[in-house]
Amino acid sequence: DLKDMSQLVLRTRGPRAIFASHRLVLHVGYGDADKLGVFYGGSGPSMEDYKHVLGGQKLAYAVKPSRHHEENVFYVEALSFPDAAFDGLLSLHVTLLESAEKGLLETPVFTDTVVFRVAPWIMTPNTLAPAEVYVCSLADNQEFVVAVSALAQRAGCAVTVCPLLENRHDRWIQDEIEFGYVQAPHKTFPVVFDSPRDRGLKDFPVKRILGPDFGYVAREAPEGASGLDSFGNLEVSPPVTAQGKDFPLGRILVGSSFPRFGGRRMAKAVRDFLVAQRVQAPVELFSDWLAVGHVDEFLTFVPAPDRQGFRLLLASPSACYRLLKEKQEEGYGEATMFEGLKGVAKPSVNAVLADEALRRFNAFAQSCISWNRDVLKRELGLAERDIVDVPQLFQGDGQAGARALFPDMV
Repeated sequence: DLKDMSQLVLRTRGPRAIFASHRLVLHVGYGDADKLGVFYGGSGPSMEDYKHVLGGQKLAYAVKPSRHHEENVFYVEALSFPDAAFDGLLSLHVTLLESAEKGLLETPVFTDTVVFRVAPWIMTPNTLAPAEVYVCSLADNQEFVVAVSALAQRAGCAVTVCPLLENRHDRWIQDEIEFGYVQAPHKTFPVVFDSPRDRGLKDFPVKRILGPDFGYVAREAPEGASGLDSFGNLEVSPPVTAQGKDFPLGRILVGSSFPRFGGRRMAKAVRDFLVAQRVQAPVELFSDWLAVGHVDEFLTFVPAPDRQGFRLLLASPSACYRLLKEKQEEGYGEATMFEGLKGVAKPSVNAVLADEALRRFNAFAQSCISWNRDVLKRELGLAERDIVDVPQLFQGDGQAGARALFPDMV
């Protein structure tokens, strides 16, 4: 654990005789004490020699400078990520106290302070090379698990299969967790963010992912989690430059009822946490027009060899209607749609094009996506050439929200 922590070096250069009448005290304020731990082992050679000396209920520690060493090395760990009520800054103080006559209080002579910033939680975009794949195994998806495992093997990725006993019939692992990492100058390791969703996969992140070199963080939704609290509604862009400002770690994207009043929003505790990390300035998109309401239902990013190094893929009913019209004119009007999909009607291309109610609904869906398109271009600094329209149709009504008519962007 010491290798994960940051060092605090206290140097005491000068005549050692001064400590016959003075003391050095390392101390922390009440507001910071519950957010850190400080460990010290003196000159002991092993980790067992290190003791917890500061943090929690321990507000001060009297340092005993060695006669032979001018440096005392302490190890500092953070216990809380930045959040709405915590800016991520932690102050540690050392005070030189002069001993007075017996029975009188000591007098502070000098105080020095060092400030640590807690490393933020950073999301990773899906344009990075994959390292490990997580997939849920259920009774009806064995072919899927085999196919994903084979693909991961070809990509050189490890595969973790969450069995039925652990996922409890919950296949949506993308909605339960989001992966990120923390990084200090001396150490980097992954941290899983557990959503307030808490369905069948609720215990999986703690029991199977949290470990010696894999961190864990969670936020609850006291007001009750909505569909927008699932992490299919939490994405991040690749690195971008927008409105003259660089975002080398990208920008977080979350779906909301914005720009209309009412509706669903991501839990305040989750939004506050994301904003408090500061390094990936979140962007709110309009996703509440969807029945499920997740941003990953209509957008994603893929790597590209030129320009910004990626393309934004956006679902596009307009592109879908253009494609179907083109196929109709080529003589494929009677071709059957959606073959192979279970529980879905199998209309012809002609029937889809002739369905005026479906066309009106998709005009509504396109207007919602177009609004988001403008936001994404502005907030991510994108041009039209950075966006690829992916043919997609939606069905539903204005009250229940839209659902993909065939497999969506996910």
